[in-house]
Amino acid sequence: MQADTTVLVVGATESTVRKAKGLGLHVLVLQHPGKLAEAPCELADEVRAVDYTDLEAVEAAARRLHEETGFAAALSLTEPGLEGAGLINDLFGLGGTGLETARRFRDKLAMRRHLAATGASAGAAAAPLTRRGDLDTFARRHGYPFVVKPTNGTGSYGVVRVTDTRTADAAWDTVRTLNGQPMARTTMPFAVEGFMLEQYVDGPQYSAETFGFNGRHVVVGITETHLAPDSFAAFSHTMPARLDTAARAGIQHSVSDFLDSMGLRDGPAHTEFRIGANGPVVIESHNRYGGGAINELVRGAYGIDLETYALGWPFGLVPEMHDSPRAQRAAAVRFLVGGPGRVESVTGMEEARSRPGILTAQSWVKPGDTVRPVEDSWDRLGLVAATATTPELAVRHADHTLRDTVRIDVRDTDGTLRPARIAQPHHPAQNPVGG
Repeated sequence: MQADTTVLVVGATESTVRKAKGLGLHVLVLQHPGKLAEAPCELADEVRAVDYTDLEAVEAAARRLHEETGFAAALSLTEPGLEGAGLINDLFGLGGTGLETARRFRDKLAMRRHLAATGASAGAAAAPLTRRGDLDTFARRHGYPFVVKPTNGTGSYGVVRVTDTRTADAAWDTVRTLNGQPMARTTMPFAVEGFMLEQYVDGPQYSAETFGFNGRHVVVGITETHLAPDSFAAFSHTMPARLDTAARAGIQHSVSDFLDSMGLRDGPAHTEFRIGANGPVVIESHNRYGGGAINELVRGAYGIDLETYALGWPFGLVPEMHDSPRAQRAAAVRFLVGGPGRVESVTGMEEARSRPGILTAQSWVKPGDTVRPVEDSWDRLGLVAATATTPELAVRHADHTLRDTVRIDVRDTDGTLRPARIAQPHHPAQNPVGG
């Protein structure tokens, strides 16, 4: 095994390992013990079971691998593995994103503070939330509505919109219930580590899917996101977003400046923002590609696989992009929701994946699983991503496949058996929440 063609991946999937091997790389994996059953990564050259949220354990495992085998790059494409990969980059001077930058992306309050300290536009006022009175103080300073959210959450977990003193009381109850506890119902093996307050940003929501090349950030695609009527859960993504040339140029400039301020130089980033009265305002960002099948949308619309780029770029195995690519097609992802109740059966996923124009079909539930009313993205049951000539046709193709091919049956609490339904979002201009 040659160290100069070896990558150490912190928290891999079978897809990640397969693509890395397809690039000709030797692949070492640090896999969380709780993930080994679902992603044993059998194609990897070596897999070590490590709790990659424990940085001391990550350091010990990485030092052993570096001494025994060696590796030229370390990275993670999963949220809880990003800090571990950053630590490894720092320990061995590998040149990838370091721990300080990775932590700045993961800690949303640290992000706001860093932007303010560096003179960059923080976009929205923010403050720590440690006691009930902090909500009233923030309301007096910034008005209603505002947002309460975990500093380190994902998928809108624990995010609450506060509109008055009554909802402030309810938000404080949520904080006391979730703070310090594992992220229940999610696939993320870490706990909530504090809450913050953030100004509400009014306007349609988007995300920029970018890739950094030695400090130069290219917007690969812009995703138009539609939210649930009464929560922060994403109910639909379409790409390319329906924006004019001036808006796209403004987003390229704003997002590039933001990523520069955050200290990111290389690799993928998924930056969520709203276009408010004064232009784009960053809500949060991650130094990985987006979830919810967004990488599949990029592949379907632009013919670019961000996962392959993340693995290949440190070794010079993928071509550098000099400009934003032109969309070849459109793509959309739609979700199934249901409940409350329990899953009775899941069928049609393989058939859906075999249909022309379907990028992926996924289910996150199995018979016997509890189904909840949607409070966050983790309460969604499954998805279909499709491609077509226009965003509208891509949405229609995904919906048609969800109706006619995929079926998730849910036994409601009253005993009635019902199929899961296609999530119906608000139009982006009518999204009721921010944060």
